[in-house]
Amino acid sequence: MALFSGEGWLFLLRWFHFLAGITWIGMLYYFNFVQTPFFATADSPVRTGMIAGSLVGRALWWFRWGAMLTFITGWLYILHRIGQLGLLGFFQTSYGWAIFIGGIIGSLMWFNVWFVIWPAQKVVIASATQVAKGGQANPAAAPRGQRSGFTSRTNTLLSIPMLFFMGAASHFAFFTPGERGERSRCSSSSRSSWPSSRQTRSSGRRDPERRCWEPSRERCGAGSSSPRSW
Repeated sequence: MALFSGEGWLFLLRWFHFLAGITWIGMLYYFNFVQTPFFATADSPVRTGMIAGSLVGRALWWFRWGAMLTFITGWLYILHRIGQLGLLGFFQTSYGWAIFIGGIIGSLMWFNVWFVIWPAQKVVIASATQVAKGGQANPAAAPRGQRSGFTSRTNTLLSIPMLFFMGAASHFAFFTPGERGERSRCSSSSRSSWPSSRQTRSSGRRDPERRCWEPSRERCGAGSSSPRSW
């Protein structure tokens, strides 16, 4: 597979998507499972030093730009697959629905990062920097920080179903769109060809292991030597 072919382009999109996604979600878990519990027990000068210094700012840089690259590469990949399969073809597959749902959840998380968490953290960092220089804290920093923390915890919870659907796209066909309609057609054609109870007693026979009568096996799943499992 050449990298400059259509399949190579898809491979590069997926690779950058995985790389950026690992960076983004890794930093998200760091903030919620490492930094926040540490801040809860640390002294105020320690917290101020970490926020006003380069540690928190550097972590937030990787956090927000990891989210941005994940968002861009993810939707480029989805749009490319829709272009290959067509809109209806894409949504007639379990893969299409799984990756689309995962993409919607991921997009909500991306929105939270860029339009809620990062603006709030800029206020918090500016306030801590001012305090470190001997100034007064910004009164808006505390409520903005609380809102940022709540949104970050929300993103942590959303990451669980998001990662499930992304993994399910290629590794777990949790449903098959159109299967219900196919079964309905099979059931309808089977009922139309079922013999009456009187005919059954006289000449028909029914296999208890099958949901369809023998005359309609071809319409119900024939081709296979084993009975169709519904």
